[in-house]
Amino acid sequence: MANTGTSSEPAALNAEAGVRPRVLFFDVNETLLDLNAMRDSVARALGDRPDLLPLWFTTMLQCSLVETVAGQYHDFEAIGAAALMMIARSHDIALTEEEAHRAVAPIRSLPPHGDVVPTLKALQEAGFRMVALTNSSRAAVTAQIANAGLADFFEEKLSVEDVLLFKPHTLVYRSAAHKMGVGTHECMLVAAHGWDIAGALWAGWRAAFLARPGAQLYRLAPAPEIVEPDMSKIAERLIRLVA
Repeated sequence: MANTGTSSEPAALNAEAGVRPRVLFFDVNETLLDLNAMRDSVARALGDRPDLLPLWFTTMLQCSLVETVAGQYHDFEAIGAAALMMIARSHDIALTEEEAHRAVAPIRSLPPHGDVVPTLKALQEAGFRMVALTNSSRAAVTAQIANAGLADFFEEKLSVEDVLLFKPHTLVYRSAAHKMGVGTHECMLVAAHGWDIAGALWAGWRAAFLARPGAQLYRLAPAPEIVEPDMSKIAERLIRLVA
C-alpha cells in the first residue's frame, strides 16, 4: 500500500536505523546558510519589497524543477535572476537583466546560521564524514562554503551540475552516494526543505529534517527519522547513534 505520509509516526526504518549513517550530506541554501542576508539586495531590486524574498526563492525552486522535468539546465544563479525578473514584472517593478544578476550575486557570500558552526564542529569531532550537496553550481558552492568559513568541515562539495538535474530528482542523490563510495541506505540528508527530505527518502536515503521557522515537511512523503528545530539537537541525536 502506498505511504500516505499523513501519519505523525516515522516511516518504517531500515536495518541501518539506530546506527550512524556513513556519510552526512548537508543541503546548503537555507539549511547551512542564512538566505535572509540577501533581503537587502532583493528588496532593492524589487522596489524596496523585502517581503518578496520568500516568493523569489520559491519561484527559483519552481523554475529549477521546470527545467529538470523539461530536460533543460541553467545554473541556479541564472534561474535566480530570471525568477527575480518574473516577480518584478508581475508587480510592475522596472528591473533590467543586469540589475537582476547583481541582486542575486550575494548568494555566494551568505553567512551561516548561528547553530551551524558549533554543530559541524561537534559532528566532526565525533568522526562523521560530511559532504555539502546543493542545487548551486560547482563554482558557487565552492565560493559559498569558503566565504562562510565552513570549508574545513566538508570532505566534498557536490553540485547538481554533476548530473545537470536539480534536487529532488532521484538521480542527484544516487549519484552523490556513488561519488562518496557508499550505498544509498548509508547516506543521510540534513535539510531544512521538506521537498529535499522527500527526494532523499524516496531515493533510499535516511533523513533529518531541520524545522527552521516556516519550514514544513511534505505530508505525502515518508517521515524522516529525525525532526528537530535546531541543528545542534540533530547533532545530539546523531552522536548518540551506534558508530
